[in-house]
Amino acid sequence: MRRKQFPSSAPEEIPDADFELVCQRVAAIDVAKAFGKVCVRTPGPTRRVSKVWDVEATCGAVTELGETLATSGVEKVTIESTSDYWRIWYYLLEAAGLSVQLVNARDVKNVPGRPKTDKLDAVWLAKLTEKGLLRPSFVPPAPIRELRDYTRLRVDLTRERTRYWQRLEKLLEDAAIKVSTVASKLSTVSAREMVEALIAGERDPARLADLARGRMRMKRAELIKALDGRFDDHHGELARMLLGQIDALNAAIATLSTRIEDLITAIDPGPGPDGPGGSSEPGGHDGSPAGGDWMPAVERLAEIPGISTTSAQIILAEIGMDMTQFPTAAHLVSWAKLCPRAISSGPVTRTGRTGKGNPYLKGALGEAAAAAAKTDTFLGERYRRLVKRRGKLKSQVAVARSILVVIWNLLSDPTARFHDLGSDYHTNQISTERRIRNHVAQLSAMGFHVTIEPAA
Repeated sequence: MRRKQFPSSAPEEIPDADFELVCQRVAAIDVAKAFGKVCVRTPGPTRRVSKVWDVEATCGAVTELGETLATSGVEKVTIESTSDYWRIWYYLLEAAGLSVQLVNARDVKNVPGRPKTDKLDAVWLAKLTEKGLLRPSFVPPAPIRELRDYTRLRVDLTRERTRYWQRLEKLLEDAAIKVSTVASKLSTVSAREMVEALIAGERDPARLADLARGRMRMKRAELIKALDGRFDDHHGELARMLLGQIDALNAAIATLSTRIEDLITAIDPGPGPDGPGGSSEPGGHDGSPAGGDWMPAVERLAEIPGISTTSAQIILAEIGMDMTQFPTAAHLVSWAKLCPRAISSGPVTRTGRTGKGNPYLKGALGEAAAAAAKTDTFLGERYRRLVKRRGKLKSQVAVARSILVVIWNLLSDPTARFHDLGSDYHTNQISTERRIRNHVAQLSAMGFHVTIEPAA
């Protein structure tokens, strides 16, 4: 049996990344909630030496540790991302002027033949750090981290508000009030006034239906039937509690939205001596466009089909505005886990799972992809072309990936603007000869003999 021969290829040169450089003096920290196991590796008289000790997870102790490491000439510090306990170590050591990198626990765990203890984990992290074998995680700068805290809390409170509306709907169902079958949602002005009237003691369906506004007045007969229920005092007490929680969440969300707009304005101040363009004069000395052509990053992202102002704020808070962290759009897509992995073994290449990624970023992009799929744009047509053979979920992920590529290009160039290719982009790309060939093949498959003659 002959062995299969594979063609030989020229050697490929792959340069090392910046984080793969060998370091002489490194430190690693295996963090826990109350303390951290610190390991420092430095050159010794004959061989390298590891020093391991415990440090309390308090501001004073970590600040003192940062001063000690900086005095010792430590070149790089590696911190394992355990829950949220890594934050105090990363932030304070970064403020001390040290080069800090955050690594994922799954990249360094489960090494066969090595016992599992905190001390050995710290030593192992330090050894991997000095040899450049750890890939750092993306940690945005302090202003983006502050913005991210506000946007994430707003997302969480919005979800919590939705849960309270669902609880209120279940309460009305228990009272046989079917107003949600007539109104589009309970948060409308008409539905809210009807619920307030029920809490106040009004039980007459006709009077409750008279509270409808706008187009809801045309459904008066349906409202009378839907509002004829068994709403009693205990339902009113519970409904008042739920509406109070909803009102409190509305106020908190409004406060967060105002604060988010202020933070984004401070991060993206606009053209001028300190803004993107470097000059407030028209045209600038570096050939940049005039200041009147500049637009805030949020507004430029909101021009993409499916992305609202709120979604644009969430995306900027998750990936930041400095795209030098991601050399290409493919790096950003890979970090966001919006593309399948390529698993290659010999001549066999297959795709793996995309992974979890950033839940807030993927949530915002998923909503944008679902909204863009309904539009008559390039992204909408891309979804409709893919959904026929890939299904809804994979098609939405593909459209979300396309949106993220557009975002990377817009943030890489502060003067770039979104331009839709149009829903007929793929059709226009097909040549006339290819269209003729496709039509002839389809007619031939149906049993016709096709003869083509040019028109007079």
